[in-house]
Amino acid sequence: MEWVEAQGGSLAVVRRPTASLWLYAALTVAAAGVALSRYGHAMDGYEQAILLGSTLGLLALGAFWPALRWFFPLVGAVALAGIGLYDGDLARGQVSFGLRFLLSSQSAIMWMCTLFVLATGVYWLGLLRRSAFINKVGSGLTWAACVMGLAGLGVRWYESYLIGVDVGHIPVSNLYEVFVLFCLITALMYLYYEALYAARQMGAFVLLVISASVGFIAWYALDRQAHEIQPLIPALQSWWMKIHVPANFVGYGAFALSAMLGVAELLARRGILADRLPKPDVLDEVMYKAIAVGFLFFTIATILGAMWAADAWGGYWSWDPKETWALIVWLNYAAWLHVRQVKGWRGDVLAWWAVIGLFVTSFAFLGVNMFLTGLHSYGAL
Repeated sequence: MEWVEAQGGSLAVVRRPTASLWLYAALTVAAAGVALSRYGHAMDGYEQAILLGSTLGLLALGAFWPALRWFFPLVGAVALAGIGLYDGDLARGQVSFGLRFLLSSQSAIMWMCTLFVLATGVYWLGLLRRSAFINKVGSGLTWAACVMGLAGLGVRWYESYLIGVDVGHIPVSNLYEVFVLFCLITALMYLYYEALYAARQMGAFVLLVISASVGFIAWYALDRQAHEIQPLIPALQSWWMKIHVPANFVGYGAFALSAMLGVAELLARRGILADRLPKPDVLDEVMYKAIAVGFLFFTIATILGAMWAADAWGGYWSWDPKETWALIVWLNYAAWLHVRQVKGWRGDVLAWWAVIGLFVTSFAFLGVNMFLTGLHSYGAL
C-alpha cells in the first residue's frame, strides 16, 4: 500500500496486490480449473460461462474484501471434507459419525442455524453490557455460521448428484434452500458493514431477522421434511436459475438488513439504547448503502428473470403475481433512493420506510406463494 498524487493534488491510497491475494487468486483459479477439467464435458456453453463469471466474481470479491480470502477457501475445505466422507455413497450419510453430526448438508445447515441463534444472543449481551469482547465473539460465531451454512449448501449440491445425475442441481431451488441462502447473504453483508464502520453493536438487530429465518428453516425441515432433496420441476430446469436466484437474494438480504438498521435508528433517535448503539447518522448511512446495493442486484435479478421468462414461456413479462410484486418492490426502493438522493430526505421517514419495505418484500417473497396463484405457484409452502 502506498500514497500517490491523485487528481487535484490530493493524496490517495493505492493498494498493491499482497501475498494473501495472490495465494487466494491461485487457489480460486486452480479450483475453477479442476471443476472445468472434471465436469466440463457435462456443461454447455452457458454453464461454462457461469463458471468463468463466478471465478472472476470470486477474484473481485477477494480483492475488494480481504476477509473473504480465508473465508472461501475454508468453506471449500469444509465442503470437500464432507464430500470426501461420502466416498461416492449416499448411504454413508446414515452410518458415518462425521456426516450424521457435522458435515452432511443437513447437519452443517443445522449447525449454521444453531450458531446464528447463539450469535444473536451474544450480540445482545454485548450490546447491553457494552462489551467489545462479547461483540467480537458474536462476530466470530456469525463467521462460523456462514462457513457451515455455505459448506452445507456445497455438500447438498454433491448429495443431489449422488441421488441421480438427473436429480442433481444447484441448491437454490426451493424455500428451504433459498432461506439458507438468504441467511448467508444477509450475514455476510452485515459482517462487511460491521468491519467497515467498526460497529458490532448493529449485530444485535441484524441477527434478529436472520434468527427469524432460522426458525422458519427449522420448522420447514422438521415439520415438512423440506431438507429432503427433490428433483427439479421442469420450470426450474434451466441454467438461468444459477444466476437469477442468487442475484435476487442479494437484494432481499440487503433490504432485510436495512430494515433492521431502520429499527435501530428509530430507537436511537428516541433515546432507547442510544448510548449503546452507533450514532443515528451512521445507521442511516449503512442503511442507505445496503439499499443501494440491494437495489442494484434486485434490478439485475429482475432483468434476468424477464429473460428467463422469455426463454421458458415466450414472453418477457406477463403480469404474473410474482412479477407484479417484484415490480412493486423495485418501485418502492427506487422511490426510497430517489427521495434520499434528490430530495435530501433523512431520519425517521426513511427509517420507517425501510422497515415497512421489509413487509412489502416479505409478501413478494413468501406471501405471493402462499396466497396468490400464477406461473410461479411452484414455490408454495
